Amino acid sequence: MLVIGERINTSRKDIAPAVAARDVAFIRGEAKKQVEAGAAMVDVNAGTFLKEEPEVLSWLVKVVQEAVDVPLCIDTPNPVALQAALKHHRGKAMVNSITGEKARFKEMVSVIKEFGASVVALCMDDKGMPETAEQAIEVGSRLIEELLKEGIEQDDIYVDPLVRPVSTDNKAGLRVLETIHGIKSRFPSVHVICGLSNVSYGLPQRKLLNQAFLVSTMTAGLDAVILDPLDRQLMGLLYAAKVLLGRDEYCGEYLKAYREGRLG
Repeated sequence: MLVIGERINTSRKDIAPAVAARDVAFIRGEAKKQVEAGAAMVDVNAGTFLKEEPEVLSWLVKVVQEAVDVPLCIDTPNPVALQAALKHHRGKAMVNSITGEKARFKEMVSVIKEFGASVVALCMDDKGMPETAEQAIEVGSRLIEELLKEGIEQDDIYVDPLVRPVSTDNKAGLRVLETIHGIKSRFPSVHVICGLSNVSYGLPQRKLLNQAFLVSTMTAGLDAVILDPLDRQLMGLLYAAKVLLGRDEYCGEYLKAYREGRLG
């Protein structure tokens, strides 16, 4: 189960001013805390800086990789910003994200191939977000096939079924579970990834819903997740679920997390 730390995102109130001030110590601290809490990859997003995004995203990549020895998830739909950031990345990065929208598919794929990155593929095309699990599976499958034609390996593809709030659609969570199962059934070597927090938007006690959703998606076949690793209860549930789903040989990760006081 790949855990990607989500905290270095300029849409967060504490991150934006730190990035604007080029506060190296603060950003390094955020990166270190996430890795120490169990993140194997760190997401970096500078989307709110718009015209400055290529420069800001590049700065984030350099600062974060000076602080932690893990790969980064470069979070941008902008091919110019993506290429600028990847030039500064050491090792194999992940690109978050690409869609089936024809207008930018080729340009994004070109950058991904240039740097040998893995890629998050959103279940979305020129028609927008699918309304049913069946539609999402078809959109995701077509996108996988297109990426395979471009020479991207299955093991480098992470399909995101796109999580909608259950507050506006009580079947939204169930559709994600059905989509995960459908994608994994068709493409066993392709990964499935999602961000948890959108599912609980607009409801009280959001952490409770996020925790339940994490275990549900893992049971359906989710094998990568973007979350806040500083949420100790959430991470504790992740380690416990890995044991119960047979994904933690000899309970090694669970016991390591226990010894390090990271089980919540």
